[in-house]
Amino acid sequence: MADECFRHPRLAAVYDALDPDRGDLDAYVRMAEEFGARRVLDIGCGTGVFALLLADRGIEVVGVDPAGASVEVARRKAGGDRVRWIEGDATSLPALRVDLATMTANASQEITDTRVWHRTLRGAYEALRPGGRLVFETRDPARRAWEEWDRDRTYRVAEVPGAGAVESWCRLVEVRWPLVSFRWTYVFASDGAALTSDSTLRFRERGEVAADLEAQGYVVEEVRDAPDREGREFVFVARRPEAGRETRRAPHDGTG
Repeated sequence: MADECFRHPRLAAVYDALDPDRGDLDAYVRMAEEFGARRVLDIGCGTGVFALLLADRGIEVVGVDPAGASVEVARRKAGGDRVRWIEGDATSLPALRVDLATMTANASQEITDTRVWHRTLRGAYEALRPGGRLVFETRDPARRAWEEWDRDRTYRVAEVPGAGAVESWCRLVEVRWPLVSFRWTYVFASDGAALTSDSTLRFRERGEVAADLEAQGYVVEEVRDAPDREGREFVFVARRPEAGRETRRAPHDGTG
């Protein structure tokens, strides 16, 4: 289930304006170029910022997200007709053969259920051509990012075209390891409406993620640092082996 900030039409419409600095995506664009990717699957594409960056470079992109409101925002953007948009998730994809699959921002951590996480990794694996790569980021639990999720550090006011001023802030709700829950509040000055969006992220240790990938047949090539959040995140680069070199893997749902 997608969070309210992604599936509520009013919140999805202002999402980009409330988070305008997407410099975090630059590293993913560079990796698409580094790996010579011509076909990319963007898992958790949201409002389509990354998918459209790739499409602008002539890359064939499939963007998938469970939040219909966000997918609609993406579809209506300039160039949106150059991307294949799917409302859904990576556990039930159509037949694909992509060079690169990605999960940017918090997409991987928003998959909190272990079985769904394993099925997502398996779905991405099946979508990749042999030799293709899955790249995603996940926060290093040791950095305890949630300790900074309070109103004082997150409060901001954005002037959104067509919507007016929108206040927003975050508040930590609960830490029940390995799950961390928090709530964003949005107040629209135009009519005083106050909307909230509750989110939960699952924090996974580096070794746990590597083991999950290997259990689904991947080879973990390397773990990079996020250039815009140095020392705070792990960026996994995992490869589907070439044909004839697949490794033995666990069942896709993670059960014995």
